[in-house]
Amino acid sequence: MSKVHRIDEPSPAELDAIEAEWPLIAAELDVLDAEIAIINAADRGGPAPLDWRRLRRAEARVTRVAADLAGRPAVRKAVA
Repeated sequence: MSKVHRIDEPSPAELDAIEAEWPLIAAELDVLDAEIAIINAADRGGPAPLDWRRLRRAEARVTRVAADLAGRPAVRKAVA
């Protein structure tokens, strides 16, 4: 008996691709959080040096993770 795949759900291959890219997704979410903190800092007189440092570190992490992912073998997606 074969397993039926619903069209509105990600395929196992798509889930594998998401899992492989998750470190980059998480790093980009950290950048977004840091940017939001900088925007919200206006309520307390503007961003502090620590806010800017957090943003720079998050951006550097995105660069490192993206470089790491670029060095890995690509996950190929089957084309129908």
